[in-house]
Parts: sequence; structure tokens; C-alpha cells
Amino acid sequence: MTSEREIPGNRAPTLTDVAKLAGVSVATASKAINGRAEVKAATRVRVLEAAEVLSFAPNALARGLLSGRTGTVGLLTSDLEGRFSIPILMGAEDAFGAGQISVFLCDARGDAIREMHHVRALLSRRVDGLIVVGSRTDARPPLTGNIPVPVVYAYAPSADPDDISITVDNVGGGRLAVDHLLACGRRNIAHITGEASFQAARDRVEGATAALAAADLSLVGDRPYFGSWDESWGRAAARMVVGQHPEVDGIFCGSDQIARGVLETLRDLGRDVPGSISVLGFDNWEAIAAHSRPRLTSIDMNLQRLGTIAGQRLFAAIDGVSLPSEEFPGRLVMRESTVPVG
Repeated sequence: MTSEREIPGNRAPTLTDVAKLAGVSVATASKAINGRAEVKAATRVRVLEAAEVLSFAPNALARGLLSGRTGTVGLLTSDLEGRFSIPILMGAEDAFGAGQISVFLCDARGDAIREMHHVRALLSRRVDGLIVVGSRTDARPPLTGNIPVPVVYAYAPSADPDDISITVDNVGGGRLAVDHLLACGRRNIAHITGEASFQAARDRVEGATAALAAADLSLVGDRPYFGSWDESWGRAAARMVVGQHPEVDGIFCGSDQIARGVLETLRDLGRDVPGSISVLGFDNWEAIAAHSRPRLTSIDMNLQRLGTIAGQRLFAAIDGVSLPSEEFPGRLVMRESTVPVG
């Protein structure tokens, strides 16, 4: 076999070099490298071995011309901080495989005009598909215009039920949170959450109240405490809840940021967490949950797993296989802010 050093001028190896080394035509070498079915297994092995010997890296454009694909996908997000899009991107890249697919990440900043500009730019690069990531779980309008490639919506579902949407089960997350507090022996449970205009907030309330109803209980105050998603609301709401309902022994918070504010106020009020009252958050944001005092039990939305499934669905759609939308449950990550009553 010819070695890499025998390539004239020590230039980069070409497909022609691979074909010559493997003893096949250029067309056969191309089909073997691109996984075409009409190449015999033994021939494919010989071609791939030759490519490895020569350290041959197929040109992406040439590979795309032969296979009809470019090996690129676009990930379009409106999540400015990357709080949700980055774990989803990491999961999608896991599905794509290291070095196999290139991902173009574009931030639309919640602006429909900017979003369409990015879509046109991505399509001009001949991406094989698009993953659209929302910044909240409310249904969003589908992409408009002629979109000639498959699209998968992640986190925020498309309003069109015919589209593929991979989303979080927030109702199930609310139920899981309250079931855990009940299992810890808590019976007077309050729910402090974010803005009522968010579908996620309303869905978590639905799950929480359903879990309480199954135990013949209701929320402390007979209502959720809607507000903002930050620590300042958590501090203010905790003071209000404890002042009006001193019997409260469990608080389910709609976000980890709210929960950290709740923990601060309970500490100021001399309430023992988790001795006399349990606190549970949502999101499992490591920077907050793992560094709270005490460390915060939280519901993890499995965003990286969601991204992996979105990537797999996109692959299937690119291959012409239509798979249904799917909603994924979260998981409980238990830390010191909740323990069973002794």
C-alpha cells in the first residue's frame, strides 16, 4: 500500500488518492465513504482502511453533493441567557455524535423578524434541519414561509399539532414535587411561583393541586402565590405565607431562584429547614440548588435528555421517518432542604 508520505508534494490526501490506494474507482470510494448501500461490505472496509491510512477527511461540500446533505443543522433559540438552550444544545450534540454534525447556533432574542433572518441565513448554508428552542413552555407559532428541511421544536411546542415538538411535562413535575412533600410527612403545603401568564407556572399549579386533591388536601391559602421568578419575590412571598399561615410545613417553589429567596426568609424568621418546614424548588439549577443553605431539593427538567431526543427526532425526520411529538417527565433531585418527618 502507498503510504501518506508518498503523496506528491506532501499535499492533503484526496478522494482520488484513497481510491487508488484501495484499488477501486473514485465513484466507488465516494459511495463507500458516504455509506451508500450499493457498496459491498469488503470493499467498504478496504476504502475506509485506505482513508484512515491517508488521514483523509472528506470535504463537507463534496460529501453533501453526493449524499444530498451537508452534515450541518441549525439551532435557533430565543433564550438570551442560555439557561435552557445550552443544556438542550449539549443533548442535541450528544445525539449528533462528536465531529459528525456541525451545529450553527443563532439567537433570535425573541424577535420574529430576527428569527426569520436567521432562518434564511441557515437555509442559505443548506442545513439539513432545524431545532427551534423556546425560552418558555408556551406554544409558539410555527416557522413561516417555505421551510424545505425538517424542523423540531424543543422546550416550547409549536402551535401546529402536526409539527414535531419535544417538551417538558410541567404538570407531572408539579405532581412529583407535591408527592415528595407529602411523602416527607408534610400536609400544609404552599405553592409560591412565577407569573401566571407563563404556561409552565399554570401547569405546575395543575399538577400540584391534583396531587393534593388525591390526598384530600388543598394548597395553603387555597391558592397558588403567583409573582415573579426571582429571589425577591421568594423572600416577600415567604414572609406573607408564614405570617398568614404559620401552620405551613412545606413550600413548593416554581423555580430555584424563588426557593433561594424563600430559604433566606425562613432562616430570618427562625424556621428550621428541613426540621419544621420543607422547601422544594424547580429547574435543578446547579449554581443555585447545590449552593443554597441548606442545599435545595429540586425538580430537574432533564433538558439535556430533551435535547438528545430532539436531535434524534431531527435525524429521523431527515431520513424521512416521521415520529410523534413527546412530553418528558422531570426527575426529583433530593438534597437537604427536604427530609421525612421523624
